[in-house]
Amino acid sequence: MMDATTIAQEVRSLIADILEMEPSQIDPDAHLVEDLGMDSMMALEILAPMDKKFKIKIPEEDLPKITTLSGAVELAKKYVK
Repeated sequence: MMDATTIAQEVRSLIADILEMEPSQIDPDAHLVEDLGMDSMMALEILAPMDKKFKIKIPEEDLPKITTLSGAVELAKKYVK
């Protein structure tokens, strides 16, 4: 089982890769679309790497919950056992 800090670091890294940014540049509460320029296709790109990295399956209907880094982290923590 992964701890919350590890999950947060991994999700931050995945999102940073998609946005082509340094992980440290992403504020946990910055809105991924409005503040960081993520588009809907990029948002879809978050699910597959999270599923693979954590060996989980996040339903696509949960995608709207990924609006911030902290939201993505909370969603990952929900499914990681």
